[in-house]
Formats: sequence, structure tokens, C-alpha cells
Amino acid sequence: MRLRPSVIFGSNDVVGCQHAVFEILSNSIDEAKEGYGSKINVTKHKDGSITVEDFGRGIPLDYNEREGRYNWELVFCELYAGGKYNNDSGENYEFSLGLNGLGACSTQYASEYMDVTVYRDMTKFSLHFERGENIGGLSKEPIKKNKTGTVITWKPDREVFTDTDVPSEYFTDVLRRQAVCNAAISFTFRDETKEEPSEETFCYERGITQYIDEMCEGNEPMCPTQYFECERMGRDRADKPDYKLKIQFAFTFLLSGSHIEHYHNSSWLEYGGSPDKAVRSAFVAEIDAYLKQNGKYNKSEQKIGFQDIEDSLICVTNTFSTNPSYENQTKKSINNKFIAEAMTAFIREKLMIFFIENKAEAEKITNQVLVNKRSRESAERARLDIKKKLSGNLDIQNRVQKFVDCRSKDVTQRELYIVEGDSALTSCKLGRDATFQAIIPVRGKILNCLKADLDKIFKNDIITDLIKVLGCGVEVKLKGKNAANEFDINNLRWSKIIICTDADVDGYQIRTLILSMLYRLTPTLIEEGRVFIAESPLFEIRVGEKSLFAYTEKDKNDIVKSLGNKKYKSMRAKGLGENTPDMMWETTMSPETRRLIQVMP
Repeated sequence: MRLRPSVIFGSNDVVGCQHAVFEILSNSIDEAKEGYGSKINVTKHKDGSITVEDFGRGIPLDYNEREGRYNWELVFCELYAGGKYNNDSGENYEFSLGLNGLGACSTQYASEYMDVTVYRDMTKFSLHFERGENIGGLSKEPIKKNKTGTVITWKPDREVFTDTDVPSEYFTDVLRRQAVCNAAISFTFRDETKEEPSEETFCYERGITQYIDEMCEGNEPMCPTQYFECERMGRDRADKPDYKLKIQFAFTFLLSGSHIEHYHNSSWLEYGGSPDKAVRSAFVAEIDAYLKQNGKYNKSEQKIGFQDIEDSLICVTNTFSTNPSYENQTKKSINNKFIAEAMTAFIREKLMIFFIENKAEAEKITNQVLVNKRSRESAERARLDIKKKLSGNLDIQNRVQKFVDCRSKDVTQRELYIVEGDSALTSCKLGRDATFQAIIPVRGKILNCLKADLDKIFKNDIITDLIKVLGCGVEVKLKGKNAANEFDINNLRWSKIIICTDADVDGYQIRTLILSMLYRLTPTLIEEGRVFIAESPLFEIRVGEKSLFAYTEKDKNDIVKSLGNKKYKSMRAKGLGENTPDMMWETTMSPETRRLIQVMP
């Protein structure tokens, strides 16, 4: 157990440590669900230890004559010796989170120490364990008050787990979820690790209905929260015994917003399983049937999918069964066939009745689902269109107007200059090193990509040409679940993207628009430090046959001062299109003399 904790807890890091917390908490929850106590306290102490306290009947620890051993040995020292096996018969816990008798025992073995205090039968029972070994046996102390309950304090062992610092957010998240699926049970979390200890209590008197109402605060639901429940008996296979299933199901719809959660026997089913399959199948079947019956589909229109419903659905299922089939000990998914079938039939029945009895709400909901569907399809068409436009499999030199490529195929050496206009293209083309420097001109002012919508952006030839030349695609989100995210930085054809414009107002504006485009469509290039600005000189200072260049007023004054009594002529530097090839190479393109500013996010 101490050598292979991941077998029980799913991993040997903090996630496994969190599952150990849930195992102890589960025992207290099972007591409260049976009506023994309505309050559970959890404390995170400064030294990293954790306490779970309940006010149930108290774990039986005394001598068990039938087993010929003490109960505490069975509960805390022997794996698979739990007392929750016979829940099919209703003789023990009816709907139990624990199944295998692993939780308390495995947590004890994975602890640096564990202290157990139990109040029952007018007696206080105490146990102490250190790294899997009991120290001092069972001690008893009579008490005058008829108090009942269990207090377990343990410190996860760093010899077992690589990380034992369970974050406070885990406790608040788990206790909130447990309050949701266990109506009227109060969960209190005390955090003593902060400078000022804090305390937070979670309790949902109306369970999942109150939870959905809370999620919808600030929004206008299309219908009041609907709640249904039932009990069923059935089996997963013909040769298996029947077992009991209790279903609680609540939902509403929002114009924009989605949240779906599933619980089984108080365990949050992170991966869903049978309840998730049932919800998907039932909602699609009933809403599709309503759309067909009321002629809402266009001719030849495809049927809805669950993603179209999910975009507006707020739904919580809370089920209990006497024979859950979890995928593993971490209890994040169940795969019972009967549960899936029973839930599907029940939800379909209730949805059908709801749509018949609430025509106005049914119209709102189904119309919104159709809007979601058509938006998704439109987004998918746009995504495919963008992918087609930006496909890098063809010869970009033949497809992109006035693009001048370089000879090198080594991406780590290749540089792309984005220049201002055709005149600058000519100067840069003549002044560049054609081995590794490529050029693409921007013809006029491009769109402001921070203001324009995506359809307009991708109809702009200048922008699509630039994206084609970059080769890495774009990373933008479209309406609906699907994204037009065809971005892959590994497909980028350049080590540097250099924006090269005149040092005047028009040049600065074009530079800003190009940066806005890159920020909107390929922000990762900026984050990865691939985008640069080439500084253009403001002044040219001629001393005889020689030219010196100044990029700022200060540079100019420093150069003039250094010349002393020499004659010189100072003038405003020409635009890029008027530069000679040699001047272009020296001021803007030579890796040794140019000035590049790296664009930072």
C-alpha cells in the first residue's frame, strides 16, 4: 500500500492525496445520508494534517465476537473488510459512497500518523497509528453525555505521496459539490493555514434545484428550473440480480451559458459515464422530435446534435443505486447499462410532457437550439474556408502577389521583412541578402483587425496573403464550440518576422495595423518573441563622402558633437523607397548594423 499508492488512490502525487481526503469524507457522508447527523466539519491544519468530523453513530471499534477480532482492526488495518457490501438487501447503508472497505484502511497506511476518536455507547474510543502501525491499542474512556460521532485526524505521508499539500480550493470545491447532491446536509471547511484562519459553510436545502437557481443568478432562464425524481428497479444483465435506482434530475435553459454535472451516490462523476449518455440521448431525441413535429427544420437540413443543446443547457443529475459499477476506485464514472437505459426513458418521458404542457417555453428552447445549430454550422463552414485559404501546401511564391522569397530552406535562418509599399519592396529587394531574407509588401493601409469582424478580415487579400506567407495558420475563436484554430507554430516558415516602415506618421500607422493583425490572429508569435520592428533612421549626416545615420535626436546630437570642427551636412532621412541598396543594407537589413526592437506581449 505504501509502495504503490496509485493502485488505490489513482496516483502518488497531490491528486492521490486528495482522493485519500475524499475516502475519509465519504464515510461521514454515508452516515449523514442515512439520517445520522446533518453536519460535517473538515479542517486543514497548519502542519498539513487534516481533520474530518461527523456527528453520526460513530464507527464501531470494539470487539466483534462474530469475527473474533476488534472492529478497529477490520476498519483501519484490513483491506476489503468494509461493512457496506450488503446494501442490495437494505440491511446496511442503502446508497453508499464506499464499496470495497478500502478508504479508511488505505488512508491510514498512507499517513505519517492518524488519530481516530469515536463517541458511541457513552464511551470515548481512541486510536493512534504511525505509518501503518497501531501504537497503544484501543483506549476507552467513559463519558457522561450521550454524544455520538467520529473525528479522524491524519497527516499524509511524504514517503508515500510526492506532494501532500492539498490546496484549500480542493476542499471548498468538494464540499460545495457534496452540499449540492446531499440536500440539507451542512459542510463546514476551516482553513488554519492562513494568517487569519477562515471558515466557510456550504448547505443547499433544496439540493440540485437550488444549485441551478444559484448558477442562473444574473441571467434570465427560458423556463423555471424543472425538477423530477423517481425510483426504479432493474438489472444490468438478465442473469444478474435486480437493484434499486433513485433518479433526481433538474434543468433549465439560458440564452448563453452551459453547465452539466452528474453525481452518483454523492460522488461527482467528472467523466460522466451512464448518466451523461442518458442526458445526451434523451435531450437530442425529444428536441429533435419536437422540431420535426412542428416543421422547424429547413428542407434537407441536418438534425441537431447534443452540442447545439449543450450550448444553452444547465443540467444536474443526482442518482443513487445499490449496485454502482464505477470504472475504478476514484469513482469518476459509472458504466451501469440499466442506469443509462432507465435514466434515458425517464428523462425523455418528462421532457415530452414538459414540452406539451409548456408551449411557450418549448418554443423558446427549441428555437434557441436551432440558432445554436445554425451558428455552429456557419462557424464550421468559416473554419474550413479559412483552412482552405491559409493552406500552406501550395507554392506560396506563385500564389501571393509580389512576394519575394529567399533561397535558404533553414527555418532557423530565414527572415521575413514586411515592408511598406512597392517602392520599399524594390529598395529592400536590391539591398537584402537573398540567401536568408524574404520580402512581402503591404499595399496601402490594411484593416484594423481589432475592430473588424472575422468575415471581413478573411476577405481582405492583404491579410490573407500575409497569413499564407507566415505558414503557421491563425488562432481565433468563432461562435460555437468549434474554433478556426489552425495555428501551429511548428509550421512557421521564419525565425524572425520584421516590420519595416518609414519613420513618419503614415509609417507608424501601418506598423500599428500590422501589429494589430498579428496580435488578433497569431498572438503566439508575439509571445514567443518572433516579431520585430526594424528602426528606420530619422537623420542622415554627410561628412565628405561618408554618411552617418541617427535614429533619434539624441543620436544626431551625439554624432555632431563627435565630429568636432569637421564640416557636415544634416538632413532628414529619405523614405525606404528612396534609399540606395547599400544604404538599405546598412541601416535596416544587415544583422550587424541594423536596429531591431523585439515586440513583447
